[in-house]
Amino acid sequence: MSVAVVLLTAALVVVFALLAAAGAGKVARLDGASYPAAVKQAAAAFMAVLTLAVALAAALAPLCS
Repeated sequence: MSVAVVLLTAALVVVFALLAAAGAGKVARLDGASYPAAVKQAAAAFMAVLTLAVALAAALAPLCS
């Protein structure tokens, strides 16, 4: 696989993770959470998306070679 494709895919995953984190933080604030609690939930959503992306990449790696 090309290096450019890998870098673009990684950038896209980070953008999706940031969008998920922003959404989780906004929903937490709308629900009445404090700012530290909202940031904590946003960070958890960010890491969850990255963890799922890494797990998916690890599962699909044997199929690509």
